[in-house]
Amino acid sequence: MHSNKHPYKQAGVVLALMGLVGCSDSRGIPENQPVQMSAKLEAFESCEGLESYIEDAAVLDMRASLERSKPSYWQARGGDVVFGGGAVPPTAPNADSGAGGSPGSPGSPGSYTGTNNQVAGVDEADFVKNDGTRLFVLSGQKLYVHRSWPAEALRTESSLTIEGWPRQMFLHGDKVVIFSNVYVNAPGAGGAAGSTIGCGYLSYCVAGGIAFTKVTTVNVSQLSAPQVTGELYLPGGYHDARLSGGSVRLVLNESFSWPEGMRWYPEYDPELWKDTPRLERALDSLMDTNEQLIRARSLSDWRRDGYFKQPDGTQVPVVQDCRDFHKTNAPTQLGYVTVASLDLNAAVAQAPGRTTLVAQPDILYANGGALYLSARHWWWWWEPGQKDYTYVHKLDLEQPGRARYVASGTLEGHLLDQFSLDEHEGVLRAATTISWRVEEAGNPWGRIETTNHVSTLRQEGNRLKPLGRSEDLARGERIYSARFLGNKGYVVTFRQVDPLFTFDLSDPAHPRKVGELKVPGFSSYIHPLGDTHLLTVGMQVAENGDWRSRSLKLSLFDVSDLAHPREAFTQLVGSPSSGSEALYDHKAFNFFAAKGLLAIPFTDWAPSSSGYYWDHFVSDLRVFRVDTATGFTPLGSLSMSDVYRTHDTSRWSYWYQPNVRRSVMADDYVYAISDGGVRVSHVNQLSTPLATTRFQPTVVY
Repeated sequence: MHSNKHPYKQAGVVLALMGLVGCSDSRGIPENQPVQMSAKLEAFESCEGLESYIEDAAVLDMRASLERSKPSYWQARGGDVVFGGGAVPPTAPNADSGAGGSPGSPGSPGSYTGTNNQVAGVDEADFVKNDGTRLFVLSGQKLYVHRSWPAEALRTESSLTIEGWPRQMFLHGDKVVIFSNVYVNAPGAGGAAGSTIGCGYLSYCVAGGIAFTKVTTVNVSQLSAPQVTGELYLPGGYHDARLSGGSVRLVLNESFSWPEGMRWYPEYDPELWKDTPRLERALDSLMDTNEQLIRARSLSDWRRDGYFKQPDGTQVPVVQDCRDFHKTNAPTQLGYVTVASLDLNAAVAQAPGRTTLVAQPDILYANGGALYLSARHWWWWWEPGQKDYTYVHKLDLEQPGRARYVASGTLEGHLLDQFSLDEHEGVLRAATTISWRVEEAGNPWGRIETTNHVSTLRQEGNRLKPLGRSEDLARGERIYSARFLGNKGYVVTFRQVDPLFTFDLSDPAHPRKVGELKVPGFSSYIHPLGDTHLLTVGMQVAENGDWRSRSLKLSLFDVSDLAHPREAFTQLVGSPSSGSEALYDHKAFNFFAAKGLLAIPFTDWAPSSSGYYWDHFVSDLRVFRVDTATGFTPLGSLSMSDVYRTHDTSRWSYWYQPNVRRSVMADDYVYAISDGGVRVSHVNQLSTPLATTRFQPTVVY
């Protein structure tokens, strides 16, 4: 920390954001920052440098936001002044898949499914974990511990209340590692610093505390008596996590915390909004006042340390070195993204190694050796001709207790999700949608155009240098799914039809589109079936866009001839109201390769003359046999309607959804999992449950 504060900087001086110099005119209006084609990260050498950087970035972010509130700015662009996202000023003052097990081993199934992971050997955190004989489920604020084998003896052995709001977890041997959101009181926020807030739903907590992620380690060697063995609190909300070789890579997203007293519009005065010059002078004055508040802070106000909680309740600080923070030379939104590394194989719990980027996180992709984080290029104002760009930062995972920054690169466009990235033989492949705004007569906002392509990058020193790119794909459409498998790549775009593009990536410098197939609808998730077929889930949509033709769609694509892909089989499921969590979360998609079975959670709204809600609502687990020669064979559904009917709809909420969301399969048995409980049936008699466990909904006051 340092005591020499920056002198107050008047409007019109040079402001820095994310390492770039942003010019401003005589009134202090910031200009758009150029795209940085040679992106890189640089560690801070001192806490003074970190503090200066944060404050400069905050000032530019604040001034850019308030500048957009000026009537003259919006009127010059054919619009109305916007305050807080609205078109009018405020009316009154406001306060600011895995498979595992030893086949045939005594007391365990021959094979079973785990989390549907993108990369083999790299586990992804989820709210369900199992090892064939033990099944763990997070529901509400509890961890439910099950004996799951033999299937007919499924039972809940115990439950454990977890502090905060449990999000996801890992199972590593006899350790369950749970990540939950908690909110810690800050001085002046209604409690002592470092104490957790005993409140209900998230929004109440956010109003009075600071977001932390709690890592709770539980010993489950005795299922009937799970024991908490570690409690670690780290600043930032939970974003995502990976586990490989006993090393957890936990990604935290920490929103920027503005000083108390900051305002984003002048004091309410009805006459003020009628006098544009006076209003703009008030906004300029407000910018100056806000900047004084920003620069009056110290680093301890901007950043908070983590801590271990000892069994007796005492706290042991976990301090992060300022040199573990990195700035980027590329403009991105203000915030912090931290990769915390925890070694689960260590004999004694150690403070996690942390690498923090002063930026907002976007997409996370990781394999066994590297973790990639993306951040979108930040325009403070979107102008005609600008294209969107994405910065990608690579962290080396060689050390189990630390992720080390090694290189950065720039991608044209933006990524859809983690499957838009893949590293193969040292080459990063990326599928991006490129958007840009063009002027249009009679439309002051212009219009957005899009195209798509696949590009490759290779690390050279501290740079991810462009290696090659494909031709542009499907102008006017955007990517709905992508998958890279060895030397092959697959991309689906959509507007009214679903083009599946196939790529030959054997020459990384020349990624080449070799095939294209157009079918109605789109696929939102692509799952490999060996080297010759793709199993997908998506939506069937008529070419004319008629929503009445819409339904859930399973497809089996034959890609044995990469130049001539074909949709070999399809299976439509449900009505126009049908849906599945598998459409947007690959962990809900469960393909059991050992048995050729596919299970997906399913929802629908069925016609009924009774008028009773539950007679309309459908939520179950749909199971299909999948064969590349014969296609899809529906095997039926595993319903839990009696489970979710137990509690009235008023008990349903963001954190309690007793509809079916996940599944596990072991030998010839299928388990349906929801926040309301777990049910198991034999695959040949899905409608006849063998055993059911029930959970209690979380009570929130």
